[in-house]
Amino acid sequence: MCFFFSLLPATFWLVIGYVVLYLSTRLDGPAKTFGRGLAVWTFIIAGFIILAGAYVTTSGLCPMGEWMNFAG
Repeated sequence: MCFFFSLLPATFWLVIGYVVLYLSTRLDGPAKTFGRGLAVWTFIIAGFIILAGAYVTTSGLCPMGEWMNFAG
């Protein structure tokens, strides 16, 4: 369950990364290089969020599992 919820912030960071990448293509010089580097960092952040969600889900550390499995 945590994996699916980790896709929300990862999608946010991917959209931000693509916007930064698009805007950096319209620039010249050092600003273009900085924009590309910033876009790469946002993609890396999105990847780590997905990996963290997958790890928490597969290791059984997801607190949402306890909330979903109560018997009443």
